[in-house]
Amino acid sequence: MSQPILIDTHAHLTFSDFDGDREAVLTRAHEAGVHSLIVIGSGHGLEINRKALDLAERQKNIWATVGIHPHEAQEADETYWEALHSLISHEKIVAMGEMGLDYYYGKENKPQQQTLLRRQIRMAHESKLPIVIHCRDAEKDMQQILKEEGAEKVGGILHCFTGTRAFAEAMIEENFLISFSGIITFDKKVHDLQETAKALPLEKILVETDCPYLAPPPFRGKRNEPAYVVKIAEKIALLKNVSLEEVAQQTTQNAYKLFRIPSASAIT
Repeated sequence: MSQPILIDTHAHLTFSDFDGDREAVLTRAHEAGVHSLIVIGSGHGLEINRKALDLAERQKNIWATVGIHPHEAQEADETYWEALHSLISHEKIVAMGEMGLDYYYGKENKPQQQTLLRRQIRMAHESKLPIVIHCRDAEKDMQQILKEEGAEKVGGILHCFTGTRAFAEAMIEENFLISFSGIITFDKKVHDLQETAKALPLEKILVETDCPYLAPPPFRGKRNEPAYVVKIAEKIALLKNVSLEEVAQQTTQNAYKLFRIPSASAIT
């Protein structure tokens, strides 16, 4: 039986956690059957956006996103927007994000986060790119903003999904895919999330690591990396009582379609 082909749709490979062995990490991903990666540009300042694109340019089966994380809402001045405009038209940029709302860490700056999200959605409309959404403790406001800004026209992803089934189903109706991370493999306090994954159609699901965070067992507590996305796909297969091959094939096709990227044969 041939090895299932998977895509890690959310990897922070430009973070310093990977500075010592980035090439080895890419090799392990390839060996595990992870043949394409989406490297996320937002987070930890403007330079991460540039680094994400640089990495994508050097690797034929890596693509990148650019965006401004909600944690950066208070520091996102016009230099951020100028940088996004300078990067967003590159052929290796396949989405905007991650962007969104995080009220768990940022209750004091909700208005700034909302303004930042709206402006990025409008830029995505202009660029005709899907969006990658970060949402924590903000489901009501997120639904309202996405609807008001017509986000269904560009579509996108609810990344590292931990919300309610009702929220997931509502976002699917708004042309969004639901992406599950290593959290779904944890042993405690994830029953509802697992039930949501079980209930959602496989055609609306993606898999991601969100590395270097959220490593699945048996690597929990260690640095996460793209090779471990296989563990997430295996858990979804178990929950839905289907084969790993079926999960890999469908989630990979979902990613190809959303990001409009060609089928990949290997990471080089």
